[in-house]
Parts: sequence; structure tokens; C-alpha cells
Amino acid sequence: MSESQSSCSKHGAERACRFDAVIVGAGFAGLYMLYRLRQLGLAARVYEAGGGVGGTWFWNRYPGARCDIASLDYSYSFSPELEQEWRWTERYATQPEILRYLDHVADRFDLRRDIQLRTRVTGAAFDEATSRWAIATDDGARVSARFLIMATGCLSVAKRPDVQGIEAFEGDAYHTSRWPHEGVDFTGKRVGVIGTGSTGVQVIPALAEQASHLFVFQRTPCFSVPARNAPIDPAHEARMKASYPEHRRKARETRAGVIMEVNPKSALEVSPEEREREYTARWEQGGTGFLATFSDVMRSREANETAAEFVRAQIRATVRDPAVAEALSPRGYPLGTRRLCVDTRYYETFNRDNVTLVDVRASPIEEITPRGLRTRSAEHALDSLVFATGFDAMTGALTSIEIRGSGGASLKQKWAGGPRTYLGIAIAGFPNLFTITGPGSPSVFSNAIVSIEQHVEWIAGCLTFLRERAIDRIEATAEAEDRWVDHVKEVADGTLYPLANSWYIGANIPGKPRVLMPYAGGVGAYRKTCEAVAAQGYEGFRLSRTR
Repeated sequence: MSESQSSCSKHGAERACRFDAVIVGAGFAGLYMLYRLRQLGLAARVYEAGGGVGGTWFWNRYPGARCDIASLDYSYSFSPELEQEWRWTERYATQPEILRYLDHVADRFDLRRDIQLRTRVTGAAFDEATSRWAIATDDGARVSARFLIMATGCLSVAKRPDVQGIEAFEGDAYHTSRWPHEGVDFTGKRVGVIGTGSTGVQVIPALAEQASHLFVFQRTPCFSVPARNAPIDPAHEARMKASYPEHRRKARETRAGVIMEVNPKSALEVSPEEREREYTARWEQGGTGFLATFSDVMRSREANETAAEFVRAQIRATVRDPAVAEALSPRGYPLGTRRLCVDTRYYETFNRDNVTLVDVRASPIEEITPRGLRTRSAEHALDSLVFATGFDAMTGALTSIEIRGSGGASLKQKWAGGPRTYLGIAIAGFPNLFTITGPGSPSVFSNAIVSIEQHVEWIAGCLTFLRERAIDRIEATAEAEDRWVDHVKEVADGTLYPLANSWYIGANIPGKPRVLMPYAGGVGAYRKTCEAVAAQGYEGFRLSRTR
């Protein structure tokens, strides 16, 4: 199966290269996948559209950008030496610190020599005769690979707002996921922010400290819990590093890939006083562990409402203007069914004299004008616009590439009714193609690094299995894919997630099918399923040799 090293040849102005595997994306997933393929002695090339490694952490440089998983957990576990030598400074690392970490990983393991930056993969077609992928890039290269591994990330294709007049705006406009690397100074500027999801919750407090006036255009208020961010206590860091192997093992067996204390009690079986004490304790602790305050918060609408009302009470206690507090209070969907935000003084920001909340559900945006933004009831003069409008999540990065499988079948067309995968790793009709944290896997419902490492290690194990048996083609069967899609839906229907119009189900993209794309069954259970598939000789896959 292996060609032992890559080979390239020149044909006029074009360059043709052959690899064992091509990896698309140089974020957490692409870097680790390259590392593992190197260990197997396989020739691999990573293509990355950005000017540096880091994936989402290369692109998302907006003020306030940071992780909402604790730094000591949001890191690789594959190298004990790396675990011990890297020093995180805060409970929740900022974007610059995470990017420094990924640059360090790329240098420490000498990964850059197999990464081609500023190169976008535009298309890939499977050749039935050779069982190889023909891959096209925007620099004109012709690339052939036995395996194509998509490490494109779940949140990488930005969604721009569909608002009339954007091109007419005469001020400066920025999307949070394509932030200028040199930064932006908003001092003395009238700034408008559109979007109040996870990104908006982070960027709004930071912009409020700079702008002469900040207008926050909110359609759907979010549930947000305080981060309680702080410098990492050296004693805590020492304890964690001393117990990393066992800590990581336990995390892999949890529902979300992070260890948190889950209260086994129902929110409905305890007294109101005990409920209040438990919610208060989690609120003071900070972070997404708030969802684990009681065992049924994400399963029972009635239990969930007790948590939601607690958060709304915190908003009312924090925001001085009752009308603003009410506008910021989410209603109409269960807490946690849209991504739970983790913030630093988000609600407090609306007590500032230079911040105005504009409820665009009550007064919709009609157009962006050359000098600002007009809603149904008012016109707001602006010098700058910031779009914190999110992503075409889970599928956008895959369908934006022209991927064609057996018989020329289009992935975009196959997914026209919603994504269909086997385990979130493979797709029927697309041999030798792997998706890291693809739709149908825990992905965004988990600590991404735990899920990435599990997928990379499963793929590496699969390629080893194939090589040992001289098999050069693997493809998910349609029957296995159908069973998995049905299972993902069945698990989703047992949760509250389908009750919200969230990006989890594609509701933020006009015309996108409403399907809960991540797997809601939990990291631990999912891992066992994947291990069982491998142990049964890759059950649900068709294995063959090229004639």
C-alpha cells in the first residue's frame, strides 16, 4: 500500500505528485493525523488554505477569542513529553496562546516539511481503475493519493449575514472568523455587532472597552454562564500533570470528553431550596459544567426550565435596566440546545453607558446603509460593522469542495437531504475517504481534542490493518450507513436538541436540511462502538484489492 515516500514529476508548468495520503487542513486534526501517518511510514501531504498552521485558531483572531474548554484538557494527550513541557497560563486559554501551542507542536515534531500552506483543495475525484484520489488545488498542482483525509474542521466556513446593502457600507466591515492579523483599533468608533452566539459573547465585552459606542444587534438571546477565568494555579497544574494518564483515560469515557461531576439526582426530585443551592454552586464554579447540575437537565423539558429560569434570574440580577434584561433573557428553546456560551462579564457589559442593545426580533434589520444600519424603527450611524454570524457548521467545509466518489457521485448532492455517514468517519460511495469529526460523530458535543485524537487513532489503526493484509480499498456499505444515520436520529430524538433552531441542526443556513448533525450519544459510548467495528474486522465496510 505504501509508496514509502512521495513522488512528484513536472509536466510543463504543472506539477504532479503521488502520496499515500493527502490531508486537508492543518489544525489540531491535520497536525496529529500527519504525525500518526509519519509513524506508520506513510508518505503524506497536508494542504492548508491559511498562511499558518492552527485551523480555527489561525483564522479566529477577534478580540476576546478564547477556548471554552479548560486549557489543561484542551490539548493533545499523544505525547507525555509535550504534556509535561507545555505551560498554560490561564484556565481558558486565549487564541494567541493556543496558536503558539500549535506552532510549537508543528516545530517540535518537524511537521512543517509536509505541510503546504496557502493552498486550497478545490476538488477531489475517485478513480475506480486505480482506487486512488485525484486531487486538485488552487495552485494548479495535480495530486494523487491512495487515501483522502478531511481534517477541515466543524466550524471553518464563515456565514455572512444575508442583509441588503452590505456592499454599500462605506465604513470598515469585519467577520470574526477572518479577523485582520494586525488587529483593529476601534478607539473613538461607533461599532455595530451582528450576532450574539459564542463568538459574539466573547467579542462584545472586548469591543465595548474600545468603541465610543457599541450597538449590539441581537436576534436570538443566548444562554451564557460565567467562565470564572483565572491564571492557572501552579499546584493544580502540578497535580494534573502528575495524574495526566489516568485523567485522560477517564475523560475518554465521559459523555463530553471532559471530567465533570454529574449530579445523579433529577432537578424535579429535590426541593426548590436544594435546586437553588446546586445551581448557585455551579454558577460560581463557572464553565459548561452547569449543564451537569442535575442528571435530567438535557433530557427533560421541565427539568431544563428550572435551569433556564435560574439563568434568567441571574441576568435580571446583573443587568440594571429591566427592559434590557428581559431582552437578553432567552425564551422559546431549552437551555443547552443552542451552544451554551461561556463568558467574561458579558451581561455586565450592557450596564455600560456606551452600549446599546438593539432587539432585531422586535425591530428587524431592513438594510445596511452607506453610513450605518437601519432597522424597522430606527437608523444607527456606524463607523464599523462586525459580523459574529457563525459558520456553515459541520458540512460546509466538505460540500464547498467538489468531491466526487464512485461513478462520479457528488458528495454535495448525496448530502442534499442532510449529511449521511457511517460513524462520522466514512461515507458510502466514497472509498478511501475519511472525515475527522464528521457529521454523525460527537464532534462539537465534546471536547474537540478528545474526539480528534480518537478519530485519528482509529484511522491510523485502520490503515495499519489494510496494509498488513495488502488491502488498498475500503468503503462504508450503504446498509451500515443507513443503520448509523437511523441510530444518530434515534439518539437525537431522545434529547432536547431538536427543539431549538440552532446551527447544530443547520437552522442558521437558509435551505439547509434540518438534521441534528453531531452524535448525541456521548464520547464514551461512541468510542466503544468504533472499537467494536474495528475488532470485528471493520464491520460495515467493504474491503477489496485493486485488480
